[in-house]
Amino acid sequence: MEEVILVNTLDEQIGTFEKIAAHEQGLLHRAFSVLIFNDKGELLIHQRAHEKYHCAGLWTNTCCSHQRVGESNEQAALRRLQEEMGFSVPVQSIGSFVYQVEFDNGLTEHELDHVLIGRFDDQPAPNPYEVADWKYIDLQELELEMKNKPEQFTFWFHEIMHRFGADLKKKL
Repeated sequence: MEEVILVNTLDEQIGTFEKIAAHEQGLLHRAFSVLIFNDKGELLIHQRAHEKYHCAGLWTNTCCSHQRVGESNEQAALRRLQEEMGFSVPVQSIGSFVYQVEFDNGLTEHELDHVLIGRFDDQPAPNPYEVADWKYIDLQELELEMKNKPEQFTFWFHEIMHRFGADLKKKL
């Protein structure tokens, strides 16, 4: 049974809960999203596997998931990068935010999402149970795609790019 860490808006742990049940009840829980850039400043994005329990087939950031009890954001990101994308690189936090979105299947994402970035200049070896496709993309091209075809991207990825996109462009 996989659990998520329930938190308050200050990111203080208030308990744990079974993952799907937490999504059914829309409980606020800790999560993370990783953005990996190559030396050209392109972002590695992936299309979620078509079997995922929500947002199947949508494009999103390099990887995302939930921390385990006792695991730092960085440790969780390294674990999940390896599990989803087949590599692991150092990451650093650039901030966090809370979002909530309801899906057609009755599940709700209500997450305090920690955003981390890193660098990788090679090809990933993605897990086919997690990833249907992947690509490196220039941030300006990504912005245009997200504007013209918003339904092809996850809600939280839109939020990440809205909140952090301008700063990312300046840093690259």
